[in-house]
Amino acid sequence: RHELFIREIESIDEYWGPTFRTIYDSEEHTKFLEKLSNRITSHERDIERMCNHHYHGFIDSIHDLLTVREQATRLKVEITRVDAEVQESACKVLGSSEQLVKARKVSANVCEAIETLSACLPVLRTYSKLQAQIQEKRYYPALKTLEQLEHTSLPRVGNYKFTEQMRESIPKVREDIKAASMNDIKDFLEEVRRMSPRIGQVAMKQIAQQQYSLDSSASSANANNSSITLAFGGSKTTADDKKQFGDKNKYSTDPNNPFIDDCYDSSDTRNLTNPFSEQLGDSIKVYEASSEAQTDEEAELSPEDLVDFCPVLRCLHIHTVLGEREEFYTYYRTQRQEQARLALQPPNNMHESVSSFREYVQAVLGFFVVEEHLSNAAQGLMDAQYLLSVWDMAQGKLVNNIRNQASYITDTNLMLDIKKLLILFARTLQTYGYPVTCIHELLLEIKDHYNEVLMNKWLQVFREIFDEDNYHPITVENSQEYHDITQVFPYQDGALEAAPYPKQFPFSLMVPKVYRQVKNYIAACLQFSEDLSLSESRREDMVRRSTNLLLTRTLSGCLASLIKRPGLGLLQLIQITINTLHLEQANALLESYVVRLTGSSSSGGVGSSSSSLTNTCVVLGSIGGKGPLALGNLQGKAMFKDIRGEAEEQIYVALVQKLDEFLELANYDWMLVEPSGHSSSFVADLIAFLNSTFTAFTNLPVRVAGTACMSACQHIARSLLSLVLAENVKQVSLPALEQLSLDVLQCEQFAAGEPVPGLEEGALVMCFADLRQLLDLFLAEDWSSYFNEYGRSNAKFLRVSPVTAAILVEKLLEGEKRGVFSRLKRSDKKKLLETILKQLRQITQAQHA
Repeated sequence: RHELFIREIESIDEYWGPTFRTIYDSEEHTKFLEKLSNRITSHERDIERMCNHHYHGFIDSIHDLLTVREQATRLKVEITRVDAEVQESACKVLGSSEQLVKARKVSANVCEAIETLSACLPVLRTYSKLQAQIQEKRYYPALKTLEQLEHTSLPRVGNYKFTEQMRESIPKVREDIKAASMNDIKDFLEEVRRMSPRIGQVAMKQIAQQQYSLDSSASSANANNSSITLAFGGSKTTADDKKQFGDKNKYSTDPNNPFIDDCYDSSDTRNLTNPFSEQLGDSIKVYEASSEAQTDEEAELSPEDLVDFCPVLRCLHIHTVLGEREEFYTYYRTQRQEQARLALQPPNNMHESVSSFREYVQAVLGFFVVEEHLSNAAQGLMDAQYLLSVWDMAQGKLVNNIRNQASYITDTNLMLDIKKLLILFARTLQTYGYPVTCIHELLLEIKDHYNEVLMNKWLQVFREIFDEDNYHPITVENSQEYHDITQVFPYQDGALEAAPYPKQFPFSLMVPKVYRQVKNYIAACLQFSEDLSLSESRREDMVRRSTNLLLTRTLSGCLASLIKRPGLGLLQLIQITINTLHLEQANALLESYVVRLTGSSSSGGVGSSSSSLTNTCVVLGSIGGKGPLALGNLQGKAMFKDIRGEAEEQIYVALVQKLDEFLELANYDWMLVEPSGHSSSFVADLIAFLNSTFTAFTNLPVRVAGTACMSACQHIARSLLSLVLAENVKQVSLPALEQLSLDVLQCEQFAAGEPVPGLEEGALVMCFADLRQLLDLFLAEDWSSYFNEYGRSNAKFLRVSPVTAAILVEKLLEGEKRGVFSRLKRSDKKKLLETILKQLRQITQAQHA
C-alpha cells in the first residue's frame, strides 16, 4: 500500500516523488515524521504570532464587513427596484427596436432597389432605343446599340430574369436585323432593276446634251467656214456642191422634172441627196421617245439620284459589323449577275422598232451605271476588276443579241436610228469607264448589213428605172428641160449646146436616173459612216468598197438581166449600150463625188477642187475616143465595159434574129423560068431596116457599129447561100439563080455605101464575095477558068468551094428534068453538068486524100 502510494506520488510530482522514494527505501519514516512535526509546530507558532499581530485589523474588517452587508442589502433592494424599472423600460425599447430593425431593413431594401434600378435603367433605355431603331429600319445604328447593350450595359447589371432574356434575344435580334436588311436589299434590287431603263435614259440624255453643247460651240466657232461641218451625224452642203452637183431639192418638187417619180423613198424624212442635212439635235432625239413625262426637277437629276443606294450601304455596314462582309459580297454579286442576264435578254421582236432597241440598251446601261456608282460608294463591293469581268461577260451577249436582231432589219431609217443610239450608248459607257471597242466593231458589222439592205433597195430602184425607161434618147424642147437634165447628170457637149431646140441627148432617161441613184447610194452609205470615229481615208475606203459592190454586183446584175430580157428590141439594146458608155464615163464624176463627200484631199488622181470636177464633166462629152478620161478608184468603168461587151453580144444576136425575120420572108421559086428584073421585096425591106438600124449605131463606137454591120452582112450572105443549098431544095433553075444574084447585088450596093463610117473600104462587100463568085460562076458558066485556075491564089473564083459547087450542080441536074434549059439542047446541057460534077467530085476526093 505504501508502495502504491509512493508510485502515485512519483507519477504526480517529479520533485517529491524521489524524496519519498528515498525515505521509504531507507526506512527513516520516524525521523521524517518527527522532523515534519517539528516543522509544522514551527509554522504554527509563526502563524500565531502573525495572527496576534493582526487581530485588531481583523476585527475592524469584520465590523466593516457587517456594515457593508447592510448596505449591500439596501443596494440589492434598490437594484431590484431599478431592475424592475429597467425590465419594464427594456420591454418598450425592445418593441421599438424591432420596429426600427424592420424600418432599417426596408430602407436598406429601398436603397438597394434604387441602386439596382439605377444600374438597370441604362440597359432598359438602350433596349428601348434598339427596338425603336429596328422599327424605324435604322439597322446599322441598331447594330451599334445592340453591341453597346451586349458589351457595355448588360455586364454592369446582375443576372436578372429580364437581362437573361435580353442576352438570349441578342442573337435573334441580330438575325432579325440581318433578315430585315436583306429584305431591304431585295427591295432595292427589284427597284434598281425597274429603274435601270430610266437610269440609262437619263445617263444617255446627259451625254447627248454634253455632246450637243460641245458640237454647238464648235459649230459657232466655225460658222463662216464653207467646208463640211460634221457634228454627231450632221453637216452642210457648200455652195460649190450645189453648183457642181445641182440643187436636187428643187427638182424633187418641180412637176415638170422627169425625175420626180424617181426620188428615193419620198416618205423618208432624210434627204439622201444632201446626206449631211441632219441637225445636231438628232443625238438628243434618240432617247426622247420615252413615254414617261419628265419634270424640270427630274431633268436636273443625275442617274444616281434616281435610286436610293442607302439600303445597299446599310446592308454592307450591317454585314461588316456582323463579320459577314464576304457573304454579302457573294449574295449581291450573284443577284446582280442574274439581273444582268435578265437585262441582256432582248425583248421579242426588238428589231421592229427603235424604241425596243432603246429600252434594251438603256436597261443594260442603267445596270452598269448603278454598278459603277456602287464601286465608288461602297468600297470593295464592286471593284474595277470585277466590274470589267462583268462587262466582259455582258458585252459578248449584248453584241450577239444586237447583231442577231439587227440582221432582221430591212429598214435603213431604223438602222440609222439604231446607229445613233449605239453611238450614244457607247459614249455613255465610255464616260463611265467601260471599254466599248466591241460596240464600235458591232457598228461596223451593222454597217455592212446596212449596205446590204441598201443594195437590196437599190436593186428595186434600178429595176424600176429600167422598167420605166423607153430606151430612146432624151429630147428636150426648151432650156429649162435641158437645164434639168444637166443639173442631175452634168453632161457637157459643145455641139449639143449650140444645137437648136429641140435637142436630143445621146443617152436615154436611164443614165441620169442611174447616176443620181448611185450618188444617193453613196450619200446613204456615208450617212452610216458618220460619227463612227473613222479616219477620212478609212471612211472613204469603206464608201468606195460599198459603191464598188453596188456597181459590180447590184447594178451589174440588173444590167445583165436587162440586156437578156426577152422581147428586148435591137434599138433598145443599142440604146442600152450607148447608156453604158455614158455611165462608164460618169465613173469619174462619181469618184469626185466620193472625194468631196468624204472630205479627202485627193484620191486616185481625181482632185476635189471645182476646176477638177468641171474638167471631169467636160470629159463626158468626149465619148468614143474623142478625149482623155480621168480615172478613179471605183470599179464601175470595168464593170460597164463588161456589161457593154455582153450588150454588144446581145446586139449581134438580136440583129441576127431580126435579119432572120426578114430572111424568113424570102419565098424563092427555085424553078423560076424568067427573073423579075429587080430585087425581091424582102431584100428591099431588109436593106431599109439595115439603114435605119445603122443610123442608130452612130452613137456607138466605130468598133461596135463596124462589127455589127460586118456580122449582119456575113449573116445575110450565109443565109442567102443556105437558102439555095438547103436540103429541101432539090431542083434549081438558072433564072432562079439570076434572081438570087439580083438580091445579092442589092445587098452589095448597101455594103458599098458604107452604112457605118470608119470601116475599111470594101470590107463589107467582101462579106458577099463567096456568094457572088459562086453565082457568077454558074451564071457565066466559066467552068474552064475555074478548073484551070483552081488552087491558085489569084484565081478568079478563088472563094468557090468545089463541094458547094457540086451541090448546086446536082440541083441544076435535077432541074433539067423539068426541061428548063433553053440555050442548049437538054442532052448536051446534062452531059456538061455531069462532066462538071464529075470533075468537082474528083477535086473534092483529091482534097480529102
